[in-house]
Amino acid sequence: MSHDPHAHGAHAHGDHGHGDHGHGDHGHGVEIPHGSMRDYVIGFVLSVILTAIPFYLVMERPFSNGVTAAAIMAFAVVQILVHMVYFLHLKPKAEGGWTMTALLFTIIVVVIMLSGSLWVMYHLNANMMPLHDPSQLP
Repeated sequence: MSHDPHAHGAHAHGDHGHGDHGHGDHGHGVEIPHGSMRDYVIGFVLSVILTAIPFYLVMERPFSNGVTAAAIMAFAVVQILVHMVYFLHLKPKAEGGWTMTALLFTIIVVVIMLSGSLWVMYHLNANMMPLHDPSQLP
């Protein structure tokens, strides 16, 4: 009996009609991160918890409005991080770190734009609004 790998329709490893490339190798050399079911479940559970806590804070009002708003913002930032890691698979080692570098650059640009815009609007409001003192009118 022969041990021919081509007998009965079996193919040798690597010889399956795609030349030198495997099924997952498309010649790009970039590993696309995939999450396991465990990662998705962890992300889902964390997302539910990070949504339920702010909902509770708004409904029950255990803190002042300022503290509640700050807590909701903090939970929102953590929620964004959970989504990026568990669902978008943005990790520091993904694609050689370029994905995380691009994300950090984007965050820096957005923070500069938002803070600059708020600063300009605040100073325009403070410096350009007319006085409401009737004695100042002509």
